[in-house]
Amino acid sequence: MTKIQSVTNTIINQGVLPLYYNADEEVTLEILRSLYKAGIRAVEYTSRGEAALSNFTKMVEIRNAEMPEMLLGIGTIKNVQQAEEYSKAGADFFISPGFVAEVAEFLIPKDRLYSPGCMTPTEIIEAENAGVTFIKLFPGNALGIGFMSAIKDVFPNLKFMPTGGVDTTKQSIESWFKAGVSAVGMGSKLVSKELMLAKDYTTIENETVKVLEIIQALKNNND
Repeated sequence: MTKIQSVTNTIINQGVLPLYYNADEEVTLEILRSLYKAGIRAVEYTSRGEAALSNFTKMVEIRNAEMPEMLLGIGTIKNVQQAEEYSKAGADFFISPGFVAEVAEFLIPKDRLYSPGCMTPTEIIEAENAGVTFIKLFPGNALGIGFMSAIKDVFPNLKFMPTGGVDTTKQSIESWFKAGVSAVGMGSKLVSKELMLAKDYTTIENETVKVLEIIQALKNNND
């Protein structure tokens, strides 16, 4: 099995991809531990601040020491330089807010999962033709469930994950899965600024467990 397929399977089996950024290294690592304890085995850290690369490097170190099953992805990749930096740092997968052809050309031949954000059929076609197999629908709240339902039959070989606008409720999660997504990305709805500020890692863990249980129940009902 390719590394791309293996990472894809982990995210799809999990059904949710938590994503977050915090400038504080300790907070970053404690959130990672909380997500791992909840049962998460793939997480996206967003490259949105000056501390992102050093924090991510430390995350890889802690992962190697404490959580061998955890896959660490990096988000908000906008150019090849960033992709190279995080590749050297040990990122398992890469996510962009939009499709960057040069990043696809750099990562896919190296058997690294690249999931670009797309919001039009044209962008999805460009990504598919570049070898992308896992599409991030972004922003999910602007596109909506109807968009996913409308396009899924046109792209039978692609997997989709909305990010933005997915709530932690059963109703929200179920509606996206019924529309045809393979997983949902969850940022501030799951790892909120308030919880990070309060360093309330127990609530982050508990909320994540609830989301995983909702997704597992939906999958069991569909089997």
